Amino acid sequence: MAADDGDWWFCLKHMRVEHGAGCPNKDRMGPYESESAAAGALALARERNEAWRKGDEE
Repeated sequence: MAADDGDWWFCLKHMRVEHGAGCPNKDRMGPYESESAAAGALALARERNEAWRKGDEE
């Protein structure tokens, strides 16, 4: 599959944003629609994990 404008990823191995083909998907979060969305991947995951944790406590 060819990369398009929406193929942004956050590489967990290198801790950086990648566009299109890059590291194996097993090492990445995404795809995201924009570079800024990919850059916020860890923060978004942290927020979701916290929400799920709070939900589990209730």
